[in-house]
Amino acid sequence: MLDLRPIGYVIGLLVASLGITMIGPLLIDLAAGNGHWFVFLESMIVTVVIGGLMALACSNGVAQGLSLQQTFLLTSLVWLMLPFFGAIPFVLGATQMEITDAFFEAMSGLTTTGATVVVGIDALPDGLKLWRGILQWLGGVGIVVVAMVFLPELRVGGMQIFRSEAFDTMGKILPRAGEIASRISVIYVGLTIACALGYIATGMGGFDALVHAMTTVSTGGMANYDLSFGTFGAGAHYVGTLFMVLAALPFVRFVQLMAGTARPIWQDTQIHAFMAILMICVLLITAWVWGREGVMSEVAFREALFNVASIMSGTGYSSADYMQWGTFPVAIFFWVGLIGGCAGSTSCSVKVFRYQIVFAAIKSQIRQIHSPHGIFTPRYDGRSISDDVLNSVIAFLVAFMVSLGITALLLGLTGLDFITSVSGAAAALANIGPGLGQEIGPAGNYANINDAAKWILAIAMFIGRLEVMVVLTILSIKFWRN
Repeated sequence: MLDLRPIGYVIGLLVASLGITMIGPLLIDLAAGNGHWFVFLESMIVTVVIGGLMALACSNGVAQGLSLQQTFLLTSLVWLMLPFFGAIPFVLGATQMEITDAFFEAMSGLTTTGATVVVGIDALPDGLKLWRGILQWLGGVGIVVVAMVFLPELRVGGMQIFRSEAFDTMGKILPRAGEIASRISVIYVGLTIACALGYIATGMGGFDALVHAMTTVSTGGMANYDLSFGTFGAGAHYVGTLFMVLAALPFVRFVQLMAGTARPIWQDTQIHAFMAILMICVLLITAWVWGREGVMSEVAFREALFNVASIMSGTGYSSADYMQWGTFPVAIFFWVGLIGGCAGSTSCSVKVFRYQIVFAAIKSQIRQIHSPHGIFTPRYDGRSISDDVLNSVIAFLVAFMVSLGITALLLGLTGLDFITSVSGAAAALANIGPGLGQEIGPAGNYANINDAAKWILAIAMFIGRLEVMVVLTILSIKFWRN
């Protein structure tokens, strides 16, 4: 019988840790003297007490290692439990949300999706603005650790191809998880501090710089203002672009860079492909806007650069309403969102490496058809692609597209129109944030959609953040029989 105590122990500790992070917003509101600090005090007490009791109750079942079954469950339940407790300040606080909206906002934060149901963000107490940033920042570093430690071992979506990258995680589950997490955390904190300093250098206030650095490096995209980055000037746009791109690169390359090895980051074919796609899309949209406006301006290039980087990295900031740019840019934004960033980053969606592996397999098959007696092996980044990796990638892509179709269908059944249903499903499952259309597009939010649709979208965010296959595996009967 599956022992749930190790899982409960870890989840309890994480819930209690989440409660402790509420001290930050509490102190911010206390210093502001707005009286909202008491909400975070109540929320912190509830969260820490429940998490602590859960960990204490399960402490007698702590084991040296986790089985594969326990690891799958732990990876999933963490991303379900934390949003429930992260939602408490939204229910008790100034927003006074219903549980549906509060859970949606917290799930969007922790999965770094960035979709919001908050109207009037500008007027929120600073504590709640910081809390939204903290949720995204914690979710960002959390998914990097999951991607680097758990998913390669779980053989999810071809991630096993990265398990020998700088860290030897073969064998037992999590043999060096502490070392991996500590190195990633140092890099993550360093990028956040550098991003905040960059924002301050552009004239952004200290508080805004801190929150936006958290939501930039996590590729979360929750801003402090209803206009998102339309509130800020050109300098902030370029700084934001730089750090969104850095956050979408494999963190293992930064680990190697810290160790004094710069060559891998320059030779990584995944990074080459990501940067090439990004710049091609930016140039295409810039040329389109220049032709449409009849003038070559820096503003058009900057807005194209910022918004393409935002959508491709899954951050979800917007500096302009690109729905007004015409159908061609909108189509690019939709498809580039389904590409995503690099594996082992805070980015989201399908990830560049999976497309590279599929294209390598297609190229190999075409050569095989052309020369039936030849032996052609698909290769990725100079290495042969094994059958299990290729099968895993294909299974992921099929599962992702089927999940996208089912989510869009379910959203349509709740009464949403076609554009909102399809783009909302893609934005949630790929953890992008804004969809298309006037309601959930870059100039809108998710406040006015119905409750059923919000629950569907929240579940899609959860499934997408865990790379689809983890959730599908847990839902299989064979998983529980074993």
